Amino acid sequence: VQLQASGGGLVQAGGSLRLSCKASGSIFSINRMGWYRQAPGKQRVLVALITSDDSTNYADSVKGRFTISRDNAKNTVYLQMNSLRPEDTAVYYCNANIRQRMWTIPDNYWGQGTQVTVSS
Repeated sequence: VQLQASGGGLVQAGGSLRLSCKASGSIFSINRMGWYRQAPGKQRVLVALITSDDSTNYADSVKGRFTISRDNAKNTVYLQMNSLRPEDTAVYYCNANIRQRMWTIPDNYWGQGTQVTVSS
């Protein structure tokens, strides 16, 4: 299983970006999918989660600005980021809890990370 993230870049404060992360490989089902971020010198933290029934959860710092969604047919999770702030600058990682076979235990997989830089 591989997760391929894309969509990062440089944007001015107040701007928007949309991140995408596609899972590929041997996949029976995908449970929760999410986005995390890691700023320089800091720990990786949760940004947003979405479950298989589309329930969502957000970090307080991004509520009302970021929206997570998924396309199950494409095994893809998205993060729409609006009203970006300099403090949103970080490497963003996607994560997915994936069951490879009907009889196997789900496991967590990480994407390679995509850089988001917000200039003031």
